[in-house]
Amino acid sequence: MIGVIDLGIGNLENVRRAAGAELISDAYLIERAEKLIFPGVGNFGEVAEKIETWRGPILDFIADGKPFLGICLGLHYLFEGSEEQPGVPGLGVFRGRVVRFRGVRAPHIGWNRVWQLHEAPIFRGIRDGAYFYFVHSYYPEPEEDVAMAYTEHGDKDTLRFISGVWRDSVYGVQFHPEKSGQNGMQLLRNFRRL
Repeated sequence: MIGVIDLGIGNLENVRRAAGAELISDAYLIERAEKLIFPGVGNFGEVAEKIETWRGPILDFIADGKPFLGICLGLHYLFEGSEEQPGVPGLGVFRGRVVRFRGVRAPHIGWNRVWQLHEAPIFRGIRDGAYFYFVHSYYPEPEEDVAMAYTEHGDKDTLRFISGVWRDSVYGVQFHPEKSGQNGMQLLRNFRRL
């Protein structure tokens, strides 16, 4: 069973349907899942109180080596913290923090290309430079070698930012696969097959 963490934010139903998953609204039911998706649209601080109940079960799930996918805000929470809400800790799975776009238009909304840095299993069957759908004003700055993909954003001044991370069985993407047509469906199919 693939579980989708239900913190009451974001487009949970779209993610659940696209991934063929079940919503999990009780942190202690995570152990039933074989794979776990942490989706999210919203503010890093909005989730701060809600995430505390989930922190231990999520970290145990990841420590067990089970496949985990963080989407957008779910990706952000894999890091130690975010400029969006200073002082609020992330899960700290990856070293680094999440920062706000500077010098380019924000939020970054719409279709953009994702360039693969590694042949990650989650990108199997997806061509390099494929388009995915983004909605965000923040992006991760890893302090360790976990970058899986990058995207370029901006008109006159272009910023290259990390749009995907990966280590072992933990993946995170800045884009929304559930809104990304065939490429997104392929990515979610690949996640199901891990």
